[in-house]
Amino acid sequence: MPKSPIASREVVAPAPPEPDESTLVPDSNNFNGIERRRNPATPRAARAPGEVTVFHELGKALTSSLELEQVLRTIMEKIDEFLRPDTWSMLLVDENTQELYFELAIGKGSQALKDVRIKIGQGIAGWVAQNNQAVVVPDVSKDTRFFSQVDQKTKMETQSIVAVPVRFRDHCLGVIELVNCVGAEGFDDRSMALLEALSDFAAIAIENARHVKRIHELTITDDCTSLYNARHLHFILETEIYRSQRYGYEFSVIFIDLDFFKRVNDTHGHLIGSKLLWEVGTLLKQNCRLIDFAFRYGGDEFVILLPQTSKESACTVARRLHKIVRETVWLHQEGLDVRITPSIGVASYPSDSHTKVQLLQLADDAMYEVKNSTRDGVCAAGQGRLVAL
Repeated sequence: MPKSPIASREVVAPAPPEPDESTLVPDSNNFNGIERRRNPATPRAARAPGEVTVFHELGKALTSSLELEQVLRTIMEKIDEFLRPDTWSMLLVDENTQELYFELAIGKGSQALKDVRIKIGQGIAGWVAQNNQAVVVPDVSKDTRFFSQVDQKTKMETQSIVAVPVRFRDHCLGVIELVNCVGAEGFDDRSMALLEALSDFAAIAIENARHVKRIHELTITDDCTSLYNARHLHFILETEIYRSQRYGYEFSVIFIDLDFFKRVNDTHGHLIGSKLLWEVGTLLKQNCRLIDFAFRYGGDEFVILLPQTSKESACTVARRLHKIVRETVWLHQEGLDVRITPSIGVASYPSDSHTKVQLLQLADDAMYEVKNSTRDGVCAAGQGRLVAL
């Protein structure tokens, strides 16, 4: 491979064999792809004053906005303005699958990148993510790491690539990749320094956004069970009422109380009681659909919200959950064989109520109708006790 003007940035490593097209996996992430006409890059002599402005604007963006897309788009515009690649993209690492996906892309064929995923170590971007080092490839036809299947997707011809890792505390969050921006004179150190500085801004923006997301999750999540908490229940109920009013949907609420839960705390201690709540919450979530919501309402009480679900269907779900909870042997990993029974109430919108407060109250009242009699059963608002499965 021809030696780059900044080849010292690249560690020469054995290149993996070119993968086949089956390694491209569809992705459902939000994606921003923009096609534009190619214009000349900003002359290097005229770039210095503009670079100061760039860093000033990015600093303002980072301190004034927690919106990741807004900050990344500002970075994207500056790369486009100064370096003018045919296509450039920002790929982020999916920690769960260890793949790169295209978060942002601009230039020819960018829309075709929406459904592409690249494994860590695959192609030049994957190599950069794996090795956490920048690389300049003046001629991709002479580099066996080049992943030609991406060109097949975009219908364009890649001649050169510059790629830098987006790093935060030595952890690679993603890769910025520029296509066809290496001219006859190469890719100079000043351009690389600018690109790496922009990647640092991107890393800060990504980490800020993730911290905000984590904080938001903590405000709506119950610590003990990892289910949503009561605060979030009220928000979701309001949203679901609005949606159901607008589109003429039904939805239902199931209120669940664990019978004699206090005995578990008194017999085995509160730590075991908390573990039982976690196990019950996990089981409830596992038996919900993807569109359903599971909440810990408080103490030993849980709520399941079933969007687009009639009262009849909700009663079937409630009876099934009742059967599963009462037949499960709990705390087996703790060396115990605990059995509990639930008292369950069901209410539905709009057949039982049109308001959030009354709907919850009716489901709670139905649950207490069971709890104040025999416990261990299911009751529906306006229908009374249901036959168990």
